Amino acid sequence: MLSRTLRKTLSSPVYRRAITSHLSSRTASLSPRLIAPPLSCAFQHHAFSTAVKADESASSSSPSSAPFVPSASRKYQYFTNVEVTPHGVAIVKFDNPTKKVNTLSFSVMREAQALWNEVAANPAVKSVVFTSAKDSCFIAGADIFDVSSVEDKSALVPVIEEALNFFLKIKEKGVPMVAAIHGPALGGGLEWALWCDYRICTDSSTTKMGLPEVKLGLLPGFGGTQNLPALVGVQKAMDMMLTGKDIRHDKAKKMGLVDLVVAPQCLESVAIQTAEGLANGSIKKSKPKAKSWMDRFIEDTPPGQYMMWNKIKEMVDKNTGGNYPAPYAIIDCVKYGLAHSSGLDKYKHEREEFAKLAATKESEALIGIFDAMTQQKKNPSKVDPIAVKKVAVMGAGLMGAGIAQVTAEKGYEVLLKDRDDTSLGRGINYMTENWEKKHKRKRMTKHQFDINCSRVTPLSDQTESWKRHFASADLVIEAVFENLDLKRKIIQQVEEVTPDHCVFATNTSAIPIASIAAPGPEVKRPQNVVGMHYFSPVPSMPLLEIIPHAGTSEEALATAFAVGTKQGKTCVVVKDVPGFYVNRCLGPILVEVSALVKEGVPLETLDKAMKKFGMPVGPITLIDEVGVDVASKVATFLASADLGKRMGGGDLSLMTNMVEKGWTGRKANQGFFTYSGKKDKKIGPEVKAYLKEFTGGKVSNMSEADIQDRIASRLVNEAAKCLEDEIIENPVAGDIGLVFGIGFAPFKGGPFRYLDAVGVSSYVDRMNGFASSLGEQFEPCQLLKDYAASGKKFHG
Repeated sequence: MLSRTLRKTLSSPVYRRAITSHLSSRTASLSPRLIAPPLSCAFQHHAFSTAVKADESASSSSPSSAPFVPSASRKYQYFTNVEVTPHGVAIVKFDNPTKKVNTLSFSVMREAQALWNEVAANPAVKSVVFTSAKDSCFIAGADIFDVSSVEDKSALVPVIEEALNFFLKIKEKGVPMVAAIHGPALGGGLEWALWCDYRICTDSSTTKMGLPEVKLGLLPGFGGTQNLPALVGVQKAMDMMLTGKDIRHDKAKKMGLVDLVVAPQCLESVAIQTAEGLANGSIKKSKPKAKSWMDRFIEDTPPGQYMMWNKIKEMVDKNTGGNYPAPYAIIDCVKYGLAHSSGLDKYKHEREEFAKLAATKESEALIGIFDAMTQQKKNPSKVDPIAVKKVAVMGAGLMGAGIAQVTAEKGYEVLLKDRDDTSLGRGINYMTENWEKKHKRKRMTKHQFDINCSRVTPLSDQTESWKRHFASADLVIEAVFENLDLKRKIIQQVEEVTPDHCVFATNTSAIPIASIAAPGPEVKRPQNVVGMHYFSPVPSMPLLEIIPHAGTSEEALATAFAVGTKQGKTCVVVKDVPGFYVNRCLGPILVEVSALVKEGVPLETLDKAMKKFGMPVGPITLIDEVGVDVASKVATFLASADLGKRMGGGDLSLMTNMVEKGWTGRKANQGFFTYSGKKDKKIGPEVKAYLKEFTGGKVSNMSEADIQDRIASRLVNEAAKCLEDEIIENPVAGDIGLVFGIGFAPFKGGPFRYLDAVGVSSYVDRMNGFASSLGEQFEPCQLLKDYAASGKKFHG
């Protein structure tokens, strides 16, 4: 899709005259589109977390250890036996019995070659239907671990070439191919369908198509960069490939990605009839949809292409900071294909670029995150969770309403309770407005909207009826103010009316769970109390910290983890310490930022340096977004906790003074920056005067590299200290926590993969240099010293 700015330019009278000189008089209706930001670097990282869910599912089922043995009933491991109809339609069904979903692997493609030899040798075969024997999935993508297991990535080139030969042989023979799609067709699955002559999909809500390879630092290497633009046009294809987002059946039909949409029960019969028609000539092969006159100018003329590619690159630069090579490789492959439209050289170029990307440290890091997400899906508890049907949420503020929203969306009955109807109404409005936005954007049907609303029961303290409803609650999640006495009082109220098995989860961001759950008059069932620390905004943020205290039962832990996972969160179990894991790592950053400001480093310079490092937003903007008051409270709390010298070296009065002035961040339209609109922000005269007083008029010309090293080293050292103190279980959890919790640069893979990449020894030397010149707050923890001395790596 092109940006609105470019559309406006192209619609001007001058360009209209230029357009008409390049195009015929026949025009089609306009369908304006915008190229969406590639590899979204928004703070929430929700785009990344959702784009690979189908692939995660594919990897979550471990392959059977028993080798496949052909039998009389089944010849192939990854396909059912080929059926041939009386009219010559060969029905080929994907079916990997060792996984919940079908994925493409080297083994699958080798077996496909053997299958084609069987089909080609049968003179009765006139056409082929590719479909799935699974009810839930077409093909969820390629087996990414096949790619990562190849040490010499250049060896991928002939492997992919061999796979493509499967389709080229069918094309050479002239046998029409139909793809019958139900469920996800992602990555290599969609690329398989693109090789076919006709695509039919179901109208199921589970049917979606996409090319999410960019999220793993790769490109579609199975012909996708060539076949998709040829079918749907360059703009729509670039939108899909650069964002990695998937699309629903209705949009796929509208853009020409599929030719027909049918009910699931009709899919196979319609596909067979279509294949018969293609073979006898009564149905024509699929052709690209006619372009509008504007799209013809943009995609098919030199001036239009020049502006299009410049705008696409400009937006990629803006949204990736140049840190992700995959979007640029996708652009290169598409441009190469347009310049070499005939012949097979364009596919050779694509697979060579794929192999180059597979060898990059960025792809290794992103695949590492993907692998970590898969590992984190395993429930750590030794017992089964409670069968949760009804979840009560105490507090209808932004956090509580957000928790209620994601809970209702996953099928739970939800009780949302607050002290009065006014507060409750704000929470209900928050949820319904979010669902209305989803419905408007066609991400939710009206039926789903109505069902979600019906699952939520609003309750307030103004009536006693809430007690009756809570009597059947299986889990209560508290999301009220950060006040220990209040939280314990709520436990007392809940325990009086809920069944004995009911788990109580507190959403505290810093208060020790042991303090909240301490046995006493207010808490009679401490074994049922556990921490579930959500991040704001809850519907978007993918991380959930699960915090058991010493007395939390295995059943309560298992239940919290199971519910969090079903809510769509990536759960990390952490030890019950001040700040837990993510906020504990955030504390030293806040202190170091205050130190850098005190030294006279301009605010914009701080933000710019850390965005170049790969953070989604700079630290100053981050503080404004979460709230100066919240950041100040967290930093002050951690400074008085057990972090000791690691919280030294700064001046937290920077933020406490701002809070006293009412400068609490974006929510108040005044923090470090003054906000006058969604994107407008500047440093106002009052803040400039305050900073001049705070710094004593100092102005620093510190290099970006030093700024990055000082902030990142404080963060990385605290993460390593958390591993040393067993606050997190392993480096995998540590990487996931900071990538999804505060937006640590995904292309670096998290703090521990980052340390492996730069070398622990060199990083320790760097920190020791800072410690000698700036103070003991930079002294590396013992674990880092040990790894530096031994040369060990955190990941293999």
